[in-house]
Amino acid sequence: MEYDATHFSMQGDHEDLFFLSNGHISPVWYSVLARSGFFPVEELATFRKLNSRLQGHPATEEKLPGIRVASGSLGQGLSVACGAALAKKLNKDSKLVFSLHGDGELQEGQIWEAAMFASAHKIDNLIATVDYNGRQIDGDVKDVLDLGDLDKKWHAFGWKVLHMDGNNLENVINTLQEAKGYTGNHQPIVIIMKTEMGQGVDFMMGTHKWHGVAPNDDQLAKALSQLDETLGDY
Repeated sequence: MEYDATHFSMQGDHEDLFFLSNGHISPVWYSVLARSGFFPVEELATFRKLNSRLQGHPATEEKLPGIRVASGSLGQGLSVACGAALAKKLNKDSKLVFSLHGDGELQEGQIWEAAMFASAHKIDNLIATVDYNGRQIDGDVKDVLDLGDLDKKWHAFGWKVLHMDGNNLENVINTLQEAKGYTGNHQPIVIIMKTEMGQGVDFMMGTHKWHGVAPNDDQLAKALSQLDETLGDY
């Protein structure tokens, strides 16, 4: 993305915008924002504390640089991204809009209203990514409300569909670059990003039970030791 972390504005004119629709994964976003220069890394230690700017769900009231919309009420982010992308087109702003969604979030009807809108209005400066890990807070997605064939669904709604291995950073970068190459072709773009929740930590993989649970000190130490072994250069 092309952005200016030192001169953040809510409008984001002439820079790429990102909207985190599944706002409950705010810790990873705050971590990226801090390390990208939006606010001091030391502020991460205030996460979810009283009077902190780093709330459990991103919010605009705290005026945290990098946050342009409150999110976490699932299903709304694609509508916001469509509005921002359409505004850029109307303003002759050539920059792009990115959004990230959970797979369980696709059970929300508003997602598909926004998907229809984006296609009908040829919003071709929008790249949406779906984190398809197959888990949500109540269990496996297929058991809660099966999504069916997402490829065919998004194709039917008029989107360009790409695939990504979200646990492989090289593939993430390459796929996003590929997606940028499809912008400007009168069609919105969606990336179905296959991931494994808790990748690299043996007791977190293959289950939804860590969706909203923090590890204790012993579990944290074990997890970090396993990640040190698997992440390598990353």
